[in-house]
Amino acid sequence: MQMLPAQCPLCAGEITVTRLYCPACDVTIEGRFAVGQFLRLTPEQLAFVETFVRCEGKLSRMEGELGLSYPTIRSRLHDVIRALGYEPGREEPPPSPRISDEERLRILDALNQGRISPEQAMLMLQGGAPGNDEEE
Repeated sequence: MQMLPAQCPLCAGEITVTRLYCPACDVTIEGRFAVGQFLRLTPEQLAFVETFVRCEGKLSRMEGELGLSYPTIRSRLHDVIRALGYEPGREEPPPSPRISDEERLRILDALNQGRISPEQAMLMLQGGAPGNDEEE
């Protein structure tokens, strides 16, 4: 069985799957189905990802298995990351801690009354360390 093409062979447009078929029960399902990001990968990149998973993400193990240097493996990993729509090395910001509405109002009240600075209020609203609140 052939792999689903990622792009139209005629115009290079994005492929949309509109029909699925199960030979076991002879059922056909029609509609518009998303195919996922991994379809963007070339067969070589998919094989690389399989090896990456098998080696539990350890590039040093991949060196031995693939017979490639660390810089080459890292470069190929970056190619896969880009093909999936991400930029290598760019860290996602950590999720901001949630503070309760009650705590938010307490901070804003302390700021309004001049007990904390705007900088302290910002830090506290972002889930940082408490300010020098004179109430406590």
